[in-house]
Amino acid sequence: MPKILIVGGGYAGFYTAWKLEKWLRPGEAEVTVVDPLPYMTYQPFLPEVAAGSIEPRHSVVALRRHLKKTTVVTAKVTGIDHASKTATITPEVGEPWQFDYDVIVVTGGAVSRTFPIPGVADQAIGLKTIEEAVAIRDRVLTNFDKAANLPAGPERDRLLTFVVVGGGFAGIEVFAELRSFASSLLKYYPQLSFDDTHFHLIEAMGRIMPEVSLPTSHWVIKHLAQRGAEVHLDTQLTSAVDGRIELSTGETFESDLIVWTAGVMANPAIVRTSDLPVEERGRILTRADLRVGDEDDIVPDAWAAGDIAAVPDLTGGGVGGYCVPNAQHAVRQGKLLAKNIVAVLRGEEPKQYIHKNLGAVAGLGVGSGAFQSGKIAITGLPAWFAHRGYHGLAMPTWERKFRVFWGWWNNFWLGRDIVSLAAVQHPRAAFEQFAARPKPAAEVAPAAPAKAVESGSGTKGARKTPAKAVAAK
Repeated sequence: MPKILIVGGGYAGFYTAWKLEKWLRPGEAEVTVVDPLPYMTYQPFLPEVAAGSIEPRHSVVALRRHLKKTTVVTAKVTGIDHASKTATITPEVGEPWQFDYDVIVVTGGAVSRTFPIPGVADQAIGLKTIEEAVAIRDRVLTNFDKAANLPAGPERDRLLTFVVVGGGFAGIEVFAELRSFASSLLKYYPQLSFDDTHFHLIEAMGRIMPEVSLPTSHWVIKHLAQRGAEVHLDTQLTSAVDGRIELSTGETFESDLIVWTAGVMANPAIVRTSDLPVEERGRILTRADLRVGDEDDIVPDAWAAGDIAAVPDLTGGGVGGYCVPNAQHAVRQGKLLAKNIVAVLRGEEPKQYIHKNLGAVAGLGVGSGAFQSGKIAITGLPAWFAHRGYHGLAMPTWERKFRVFWGWWNNFWLGRDIVSLAAVQHPRAAFEQFAARPKPAAEVAPAAPAKAVESGSGTKGARKTPAKAVAAK
C-alpha cells in the first residue's frame, strides 16, 4: 500500500487524516500522522480558555480517539528528504529513525513571530497553544490573589496591569476576554476595585482588526474604552525588560503579564529541515490544488496546506495573493487536500482550492462580540451569539461539540470557575517540601596511630608495626 505521511496534527493535518479515513477504500493507502502533541488545538477558543469560559481539555481533540484508522506518532519530524522520500522522526525519548513514505503532506502550522525587543523573549507569553492559554488564566487569578493582600501602590499596580501586544483578531479577543474576566473577578475580591485593574493593548498600525471594516474596528475601540481598557494605536513596544513596559510614545509602566499576539510565521523547525521549495516569507511554495510547487513545476507526491503553506487565494481577497493564515482556510484546505490525494491515487485530477472568506466574527467577552460579512456588520450581544454558534459548530466531532456547549450552559447558571492551578507547573513542589530523605552518612573518625612496641616487650612472637620496623632499622 502507498504510505501517506502527514507532518503535523493541527487543523489541516487532522482534517486531512480524518477525511482520508472516510474516503479511502480498505487497503488503498496507509496513513501516518506525526506531531509532538497527541491532540489538535482549536485555536479560536484559546481566548475563552484564557478567560475561564471554556475548560482547556474541551478545546482540544485527541488524535488517537478520533483517528481510528490512522497511525499516530507522538514525535517531531526533524528532517524531510523528499528526493529519497524519507523523513527523520525524533521522539522525545529514544533514538531518531528514518520513515519511508510514498506521499508526504506538510501541515506543520505556524509559531509566534517575535522581534528582537529587549525583554520580550524573557517576559512575554504567546497564545498559540493550550498550555499558554492555561498559563495566562492562572497568572490572572494568582495575581488577583496576591494583589488582594497588598496596599495600594506600585507592586499592586504591577500585578493588576495586563498588556497585550498585537491588534489582530487573536490579540483583540484575548484582550477583551481578559478584561471581561477581570471585571467578573472583582466581586470575589472586596479589597480591590475596578480602577485598580489596568489593561493596555499595543498596536503598531493605525487600526485594529484589519479583517473587519473601519467603522466596526472603531466601535470595538470605543467599546473597550467604555470597559476601562486602553488601546494604543501607532505605538510600538520598545522594551519589556523585567516587566517594565516602554512604548515608542515615551509612556512607561510595569506589568506582570505580557501576551504577545503580533504575528505568526511558518514553523521553522519543519521548513528549514526539508528540501521542499520555500517562498520569500518562509512558507512552503504551494499550488492552488495544494500540491507543492508553482504554476510551472510540480513536486510529485508532495502536498501542503494550512499556515505553513503559501496557497494562492484565487478569490483575490488574500494578502499578497495568498490565503491568510487562519482556521477557516486551514480546515477547508485539509478537507480538499484529502479529496485531492484520493483523486490522484485513483488517476484523477485534483481540484483547486477556492474559498471566499465568509466573514469574521470575534468574541469580546461574555455578552459582547463583533461580526463582519461583506458590508454587513453586527456588534454587541447578537454578534456574541454568532461567535459562539459558529465556533461551537465548527469544533470537530460531536463529542467535542457537546463538551463545549455543555460547558457554556453550566457557566451560564454557575458562573466561571475561578480556581488557579498555577502549581501544576511544579507539581512535585508540595511533595518535595515534606518528603523524608535519608540522613547523610556519619563521618568516620580517622583511626588513632598504633603505639610503637619496644623491642623484646609485649607478647612473644608479636609482629612489629611498620613504625617499629622503621625504627629498628
